[in-house]
Amino acid sequence: MKGISLILLLIILAGTGISGAQEPAMQQPSNWPSLMTHIKINESLDFCGEPVALHLQEVGERLEKELLLMIWDRPQVALWIKRSTRYLPIIERMLRENNMPADLKYVAIIESALRPHAGSRKGAIGFWQFLRSTGRNYGLRINTEIDERRNIFASTQAAINYFKALYEMLGSWTLSAAAYNMGELGLQSEMASQKSQDYYQLYLPLETQRYVFRIIAAKMILTDPARFGFQFTDQDLYPPLAFDRIQFECFQDTPLQIVAQAANSYFKAIKDLNPEIRGHFLAAGTHSLLIPPGNAEGFDARFKQLVQQWQATNQERVYVVQTGDNLTSIAERFKVPLPALLIWNRLDGRKPIHPGDRLVIYPNENMTTQEDPNVRDQ
Repeated sequence: MKGISLILLLIILAGTGISGAQEPAMQQPSNWPSLMTHIKINESLDFCGEPVALHLQEVGERLEKELLLMIWDRPQVALWIKRSTRYLPIIERMLRENNMPADLKYVAIIESALRPHAGSRKGAIGFWQFLRSTGRNYGLRINTEIDERRNIFASTQAAINYFKALYEMLGSWTLSAAAYNMGELGLQSEMASQKSQDYYQLYLPLETQRYVFRIIAAKMILTDPARFGFQFTDQDLYPPLAFDRIQFECFQDTPLQIVAQAANSYFKAIKDLNPEIRGHFLAAGTHSLLIPPGNAEGFDARFKQLVQQWQATNQERVYVVQTGDNLTSIAERFKVPLPALLIWNRLDGRKPIHPGDRLVIYPNENMTTQEDPNVRDQ
């Protein structure tokens, strides 16, 4: 019990800056203003040009709550600020080009903390947390090969289109943000039932009641980080996203590793720049991808040469699944790793295979050379 109390005391001391160790410059906890200074709101506030109803006592209390919770979670806010220089310039530019309010960028921060792979229990994915159905409704490709909810450009354009539709429907950016969270039909039903079109006077699901206040609190903190005790130098912030964009044709399913080699880069770098790509292969068709900057020149020639080499040295073989087979036994028979077999065939190891299924197996130096009547060269 004493050990637990000591740990708690150390955490409290660290959080208040009373410590012998020097804290990182970006936190500077010893210089924090008091909590009351943090949450004291003397200025008028707005969201997308629409005033926040601070004349209502309850509104001030709800905003104070969100500010306090965010300030408490300093590592998360620090990551928001550091990522903002990587992704917000893209979002800001796209909002300007579409004549949309700049404040909508804070929606992405609240939705995903600017993480491409963020996901929710309800199945929302990506920077703007689109559900599969809503994403498709607003033009996103979502299938087994590509999930554009993870693409900063495609998902931002889809969010812009969605907000345009919501604003046309509701006539208010504040209500549009609430509808973005809970759905337009649900919000319209509540507005009709409660005979109110004022977000600040509507009783909504608790998450939606907090939603706009979280956006406003994020706007306050990111607009003036120093006011809330966050001190950053330019070197502390993440660099803007840098890339070359290339377009090329795949005439068959092609390993993404070949793209990485042609780009003089690594598989991970290509996946990080193109988080919408699912798995290890690109499907046949035309692709527009991002690669590390400076590597676009000569890409086409390198890519074609590497594809030809891959086709020549990795002649695929197709195995026809027989009664009694399972993935483990097939992998053992051909002396290939089971994970590789799953990747080659885009299989879920939790799902069964069936007699007659055709599995691609790439030869390797340890594969048995004994003829198998169920293996067919292609």
